[in-house]
Amino acid sequence: MWYRLAQFILKYKLPLLLLLIGFTIWIGFYAIQVQMTYEFSKAIPTDNQKYRDYLAFKQKFGDDGNTMVLGIQTDSLYTPTVFNAEAVLHQQLKKIAGIDDILSIPEAAALVKETTTEKLKFQKIFHYPYSSEALLDSDKHVFENLPFYRSILYNDSTHASLMAIKVNKDTANSKSRTRLVNNILQHVYAFENTTNIPVHLSGLPYIRTNMANRIQKEMFWFLIGSLLLSAITLLLFFRSFSAMLMSLIVVCMGVTWSFGTMVLLGYKITLLTALIPPLVVVIGIPNCIYFLNKYHTNYRDEQDKTNALLAMISRMGVVTLFCNISAAIGFAVFAFTDSTLLKEFGVVAGINIMMLFFISLIFIPSVFSYLPAPKEKHVRYLDNKFFEHILVRIELWTFHHTKWIYGVTVLLLIIAAIGITRLKSQGFIVDDLPKNDKIYTDLKWFEQNFDGIMPLEILIDAKKKNGLVKSLTPIEKIDEFSHYIADRPETARPLSFVEGLKFAKQAYYDQDSVNYTTPTEFDMPLMGKYLKQDKKNSSKQGGLNKMMSSFIDSNKQVARISVNMKDIGSAKLPALLKDFDSVAHATFDTASYKITFTGTSVTFLEGISFIINGLKDSIFLAFILIALCMLYLFRSARILLCSLIPNLVPLVITAGVMGWIGITLKPSTVLIFSVALGIVIDVTIRFLVNYKQELPLHHYNVKQTLILTIRHTGISIIYTSLVLIAGFVIFCFSQFGGTKALGWLTSLTLLAGTLTNLILLPVLINVLAKKKKE
Repeated sequence: MWYRLAQFILKYKLPLLLLLIGFTIWIGFYAIQVQMTYEFSKAIPTDNQKYRDYLAFKQKFGDDGNTMVLGIQTDSLYTPTVFNAEAVLHQQLKKIAGIDDILSIPEAAALVKETTTEKLKFQKIFHYPYSSEALLDSDKHVFENLPFYRSILYNDSTHASLMAIKVNKDTANSKSRTRLVNNILQHVYAFENTTNIPVHLSGLPYIRTNMANRIQKEMFWFLIGSLLLSAITLLLFFRSFSAMLMSLIVVCMGVTWSFGTMVLLGYKITLLTALIPPLVVVIGIPNCIYFLNKYHTNYRDEQDKTNALLAMISRMGVVTLFCNISAAIGFAVFAFTDSTLLKEFGVVAGINIMMLFFISLIFIPSVFSYLPAPKEKHVRYLDNKFFEHILVRIELWTFHHTKWIYGVTVLLLIIAAIGITRLKSQGFIVDDLPKNDKIYTDLKWFEQNFDGIMPLEILIDAKKKNGLVKSLTPIEKIDEFSHYIADRPETARPLSFVEGLKFAKQAYYDQDSVNYTTPTEFDMPLMGKYLKQDKKNSSKQGGLNKMMSSFIDSNKQVARISVNMKDIGSAKLPALLKDFDSVAHATFDTASYKITFTGTSVTFLEGISFIINGLKDSIFLAFILIALCMLYLFRSARILLCSLIPNLVPLVITAGVMGWIGITLKPSTVLIFSVALGIVIDVTIRFLVNYKQELPLHHYNVKQTLILTIRHTGISIIYTSLVLIAGFVIFCFSQFGGTKALGWLTSLTLLAGTLTNLILLPVLINVLAKKKKE
């Protein structure tokens, strides 16, 4: 069948080439339309209860992750120069399109009681620009007499203050957010130049925008880097510009198809799908190497170009097909997870790795049929003395040092097993960034001075209309629960409508800070008319009612406790939420109240869990599917056993290394195992197919066939492994820790896989063959 297919390809090479090129041009029109995603990746399935809770929260109270914060630390804030500069910064930022609101010290307001209208209205505290420090100190005294702002806008003990910028939802989820952040930074830099005070920046819009922009830049440079490395490696191996150029065209077609596939399927580039184009280059080059190696080997032996091309397709076609199937399985299994993020990655990667097979199968033999026959220098690499010496040593180990090979393998597995027991599963929102990165250091600054900025939302549902305001009991319970949260080192002081009531009580009693407490049964009748909402002018209402509506729904049934917290990671967050949940249930009567924990922090935790569990399941599924492919290909349980062991050993070693050096299991590192399994198995397939093809030609002499297989296949395996390792090493230059780990850990797995397939695999085949004879 494969020989007839080879004849068909060479006979109809011109129409096949035109069809291939035409399709590439067509899909290229879609490829140029590919876009980055500007929405938070949906790691949680839409039918998940936590996801539904979060959607319900956003529908009632709006997004919780659209606040960007600016922070400064100075004891000269209340000097005219610095204070006026911050006031100017506030006004300049307010003019930027895409900013809905800003909360800062210069624009802070006090609630003031108007006895004539019986209303509480906000009144600006500061009257900038200041020329007199005495006037500024006077206004400062008024401001610091308002406990509402303490630890929210300033930390008096560290002289730190912040400015909270609410970003428009549509802008935050569009390409315009890069423009928005750049506009903000422009004014921030002007403030720094004026005051010589460094500004710290953080918040989810800022973090996500920077991460997305870095991904986009890295994708471009990794693609260029992988192409350059591949070009250099190919040129060093084959000493032929035509072989190098043809291989690069194959992978460039693959990259174009991968971008086009994303657009056709309605996907955008995410942190994971950004890895696909470089991966296509890295995985596509070995296809080219194996085809070219077979072509050169047959041409050197027969000196007939046509027969060499026929042999290349007929002998290597089935091998490359199953290699690409196994690699595609390693990625495509992600499509069976519940995570949209992983599904998109699995679908695009799986499809395009299979497409690489068809591209290389048609393009390489068709083009080389038009080119001159290889010259002597083009096949000289087949007689590389250094690699030949290595392969001779491998033969010696295989047949004379079997016990040593078993012993070393078992020892490495024992050490790795101990390391695996040290593995931990943990993820952080920004843990992929280096510890000296400004995004990371600024986030830690806000954690030190304001106990964090990551949103956690707690909903208190009284289960009936006006259930939260008919009595003081729910108000007192919310305040009690809020005090418990504020006392935890991981969380900042929460905000709720109760804080608004305390703010109002202080205003009612003429700004006496002693009265910043929950209203009593004596207070409520007196304050009632001041708190009453003017329904006729509700659209124009500012002041207290507008602030309160952000924390309690119109039915007075559901209240929101909004908490900022530290990025404590997915390992500690469940314990913290469990503690809060137990305290909440002890504080509130569960028969009368429903407590829901949601917000970005909760969905992040749930997303991490889903991705890691999905990846673990994918590895198992990939292993089963690849095993079935191997069983179908070789039709032998013994060969199947021999093929799986050399591929499991590298994965165990890699997991052990991660445990020993403290690399945690998170989405980017769990991904390594499934990817590496799909790639390392290629080496096994190529070795075993060559072994089975040669075995009948040598009268089923296992030892002689193994020697020839090691020598004939070993060179191409070594070359391919070097290209793969070099291709994955490029990821080590990433700014993201997870991508770096993907690079060097996958390279380690590939190196271990090459050694086990060239050393351990022949030993297993030889031993099992002896037992079969016995």
